[in-house]
Amino acid sequence: MNLFNTIAVGLKEIWAHKFRSFLTMLGIILGVASLVGMSAIIKGMENGMKEAMVAMGGVEKVLLQTQPVPAWQDHLADQAPGRTMADVIALKESAPLIRVVSPEISIGEAVVSRGEKSTVPSEVVGCWPEVLDMNLHTLEHGRFFNDLDEKNASSVCVIGTGIRDELFGSPDEVGREIIPLGELILIGGQPFTIVGMFQHYMGEEEAKQRLIAKQLKDKQEQGGGPKRQRGFGRRGGWAFWRKNMTVLMPLNTAYIKFRAAGDKDGIVDQRLSDIDIKVADFSRLEEAIQQAKNVLMLTHRGIEDFTFQTQENQIESIDKQIKHARLSGGLIAAISLLVGGIGIMNIMLASINERVREIGICKAIGATGPDIFIQILVESVVISLLGALTGLVASEMLVSLLANISPTQNTPVITRSAELVALAFSMLVGIVAGLIPAVKAARLNPIQALRYE
Repeated sequence: MNLFNTIAVGLKEIWAHKFRSFLTMLGIILGVASLVGMSAIIKGMENGMKEAMVAMGGVEKVLLQTQPVPAWQDHLADQAPGRTMADVIALKESAPLIRVVSPEISIGEAVVSRGEKSTVPSEVVGCWPEVLDMNLHTLEHGRFFNDLDEKNASSVCVIGTGIRDELFGSPDEVGREIIPLGELILIGGQPFTIVGMFQHYMGEEEAKQRLIAKQLKDKQEQGGGPKRQRGFGRRGGWAFWRKNMTVLMPLNTAYIKFRAAGDKDGIVDQRLSDIDIKVADFSRLEEAIQQAKNVLMLTHRGIEDFTFQTQENQIESIDKQIKHARLSGGLIAAISLLVGGIGIMNIMLASINERVREIGICKAIGATGPDIFIQILVESVVISLLGALTGLVASEMLVSLLANISPTQNTPVITRSAELVALAFSMLVGIVAGLIPAVKAARLNPIQALRYE
């Protein structure tokens, strides 16, 4: 009996008991669908997190953050200077491994309004033009503020498209793109003139969806059918939404208009909200951070009230989270496949009990024990692989459903490696599940099998 005949016999046996075979394969189908679906979800999360990290400045970006002074410097805690312009100047002049230094003053939860419309941006920040390079901003309309604006503390600002959409209307709502250059808005009650607007930031998945929506709209307009517009609102990654909802103004303007008056006690806070740096060469990241630390230890008079957070740390954190998610998801899917394997073994044992006389006849006319062993094992593997292939189809449908309800930055992505692993594991389950029934069938005595009732 050759392999092709064995497979044909296995398929005929499965077809002869269609419903029973389907129930047998159900465990494998669910296991494969869960394995591939879980892998797709985790891959989507990984893509979304890494895409967001790149959108917020790339791997060369390093955040200079404040921290409590070390225990051995507790007596100097009240002298900790925090982040100041002295740090910025020192880094620019004395740290050649640092390519960009970007100081920022955050205005907190300032409300931006125009007439009766208002919104709360993701951030309202006073900054230098270096922020364009630091956060990978792209100015699409108008201009960015310059040294003259900084010197005169001009009341000008640059906004993201999300602010435009909230105050002036989005292109989906209005039917055309509004470019509000020269328009007056209020930021925390203070009047500002819009001099520039960034491009609309979006992830790869949202870009595809917008392209599909545009093509559909063009076809409907050409065909005279009903026009269908799709609003995207805050869809897309958190990082892209944050960049679209940004309002930037000159650093000196932010200080004079929102800090110079001081707090309720009249105390003026001259510290910066953030200092971001970019290294000149990522391969020398550790050396650049050490150089920056040496400079800051001088400006902070030896008080170590600061620390550095790198995007490399975030990559490691992302990889760790993804590894744990894959481990848990893979374990759950493996248990599902093992349960499916137990179902296959149970049905194969029942099938052998029904076919004892048939096996006896096969042995009587010349079939050997190994022939019977291979036939039963092949039947088990065929059932498992059919279940796996059906599970792959089910996983495609499952992932399509999840893609419609999940955020675009976390859109599930099916990988071929996950499908191959699912198929290989299903084949292994089929082999293991068929071993005991195949051995039992191969050891049947032909005389006793022919007498079996």
